This record gives sequence, structure tokens and C-alpha cells, in this order.
Amino acid sequence: MILLLTVFALAVFLGVEIITKIPPTLHTPLMSGSNAISGITLVGAILAAGGNNGTLASVLGFSAVVCATMNVVGGFVVTNRMLAMFKSRK
Repeated sequence: MILLLTVFALAVFLGVEIITKIPPTLHTPLMSGSNAISGITLVGAILAAGGNNGTLASVLGFSAVVCATMNVVGGFVVTNRMLAMFKSRK
């Protein structure tokens, strides 16, 4: 449990450092990369939800599928909005 909390704290620290240090023009490629990673998370959540590991595991897996789907869709919406900011206006 302490190992998981340590990994979580390091991930939060790393995420904050990356977001604050990278210029705004590079946020769009980073968002696309994080969408790809979220796709991997979605596959893992589907495997967890579909396994025959009990009711609690299925419920948690389903929750993970819903959260990962929202993350992927939200990431693509934000990426689309950011790409629209770089288009020239006519």
C-alpha cells in the first residue's frame, strides 16, 4: 500500500512539473500522447471488467471503463479545441 501511495505521489509531482515547465505550444502533442496512454488504460479496464473475478472486480472494472472513456473523449475534445486555436481565421 505504501508503494502504491509513493508511486501516486511521484506521478502527481511529475505531472505538475511537466505541465508547468512545458510551453503552451507543446501541450497539444502532449495531449495526443496522453490520449494514447489512456487508450491502453481503457483496454486494461475492459479486461478487468470482463474477467471472472467476482462482482466487486466487475463493478470496479466497469467504473474504470467509464472513467477511462471519459478521459479519452475529453482529451480528444480538448485537443480538437487547441488545434482550432492554431488555425488561421478567414
